[in-house]
Amino acid sequence: MTTQNSTFSALGVPYPLVEVLTAQGKTEAFPIQVDTLPDTLAGRDVLGRGKTGSGKTLAFSIPMIARLGTRLAGGSRRKGAPLGMVLAPTRELATQINAVLEPLAKAYGLTTTTIFGGVSQHRQVQALNAGVDIIVACPGRLEDLMQQRFVTLDAVEITVLDEADHMADLGFLPGVTRIMKATPNDGQRLLFSATLDNGVDKLVKQFLHNPVMHSVDEANSPVADMTHHVFELSGADEKKRMITALASGSGRRILFMRTKHTAKKLAKSLTEQGIPAVDLHGNLSQPARDRNLAAFGDGSVRVLVATDVAARGVHVDDIELVIHVDPPMEHKAYLHRSGRTARAGAAGDVVTLVLPEQRRDTADLLRKAAIRVQPQQVTTESAAVTRLIGEVAPRVAAHELPAVLQRQPEGGGRSQGANAQRKRANRDGQAGGQSSRGGQSSRGGRGGQGGQGGQGGQRRSGASTTAAGTAAPARAAAPARTAAPHTAAPRTDAPAAAPRARQGSRRASSAGGASAGGIRVGQVVRSNSTGGQRRGR
Repeated sequence: MTTQNSTFSALGVPYPLVEVLTAQGKTEAFPIQVDTLPDTLAGRDVLGRGKTGSGKTLAFSIPMIARLGTRLAGGSRRKGAPLGMVLAPTRELATQINAVLEPLAKAYGLTTTTIFGGVSQHRQVQALNAGVDIIVACPGRLEDLMQQRFVTLDAVEITVLDEADHMADLGFLPGVTRIMKATPNDGQRLLFSATLDNGVDKLVKQFLHNPVMHSVDEANSPVADMTHHVFELSGADEKKRMITALASGSGRRILFMRTKHTAKKLAKSLTEQGIPAVDLHGNLSQPARDRNLAAFGDGSVRVLVATDVAARGVHVDDIELVIHVDPPMEHKAYLHRSGRTARAGAAGDVVTLVLPEQRRDTADLLRKAAIRVQPQQVTTESAAVTRLIGEVAPRVAAHELPAVLQRQPEGGGRSQGANAQRKRANRDGQAGGQSSRGGQSSRGGRGGQGGQGGQGGQRRSGASTTAAGTAAPARAAAPARTAAPHTAAPRTDAPAAAPRARQGSRRASSAGGASAGGIRVGQVVRSNSTGGQRRGR
């Protein structure tokens, strides 16, 4: 129930931030924000525990900006020395947190940036070198930049650990511990986690000083406005029909899969059936993830097929349905997947599709998650299914698909690296050899390479082959090849090269003008003391 004390201004949030929040339509604080803001704004360490979708991001973003913009403000920005730091387990969550922080930071002229792997570090280094106030980082890339001395944490005033339990699940706690040790011991620390298992309690004891603990509902508790359904299906064919039916509605929905391959395959299958769908999983590059999430967020695509990479940190408004196409392995994953709907007080539905052989495991999963729901045996025509589908969206033809699903041109140009040139030379050489074998006897051996003239028929041994096929002695000017560790075994069956010259693909000649054998692109040729040649990489 809304009370006067639940407004952001009544909780002590500075007026510039209240203005920003009001412009976003946020005037009333959620329970975890009501509980934590008085302590976090006062500079105390806080341990926050709350269910997914409870508003934790804003609960730590507001005090970080408010304190860095007022009481802790002052002095010019230092290169690579941020004042605030948020650690998050995934790229998606880091991006979502930064999207919440950025408009608040602008109210005080503060700057933010994200730091995570999967993309070039160049932009991140540029931002650090220019001086940034707040970083939102994943532990792995942040440690890399610390080791390269692009960033130092000795000026950090406020540190936030978000989804600490998930970082523990991913094995990040040793890196998090090293990062935390690099921050000042007297800085403010805020830790938000659904549970305190898997070593999270050790982080609390080691780095938080007399923390105030605030808990909203039990850890990993289900959301009150979330309705759960378990649909028992007769077999795989019925499951395929059910997936298509549930995905055909006009509202936003997320379909969760266990593997990256099946997520990609299902998104492609739905798109081919006229239901535009994008995928989200670990095999995608960061730009591809960003494009797909943006298309899902702006409504140009209404179906997202994802693995558990999207189970935390992906917050898109008005997701009306979450479908567990593949039930997850453990109950915490079920709750975090389901938490993509019914967020911030909204209602939503969660469906789990169960085959006969999955019934016992699914029942155990729901029991551990404290979800009480009666399974239903359904088909695509059942009333419970049609109600969840709602208004069916019109099918989309291939030529009308949104831009994100249009076939992207492959490649962005030819790499000019030594390895790429060598591979192209080998491919072209093999193709040229196949087309010119019939005329080799008239040209001799490797003849036909531009600029080689009579040297075209020389083999690695230094002898040339005449048109009649008899061996002729090598030219007198050619230096003798001596056995050396760098000398490759002579090849006698190499395919003929393409009948045209390519940059960097000609054989190097000795001082006497004769060929010393085929030198591959990227090799360094040096003269040795005996007048021969050494090859190196």
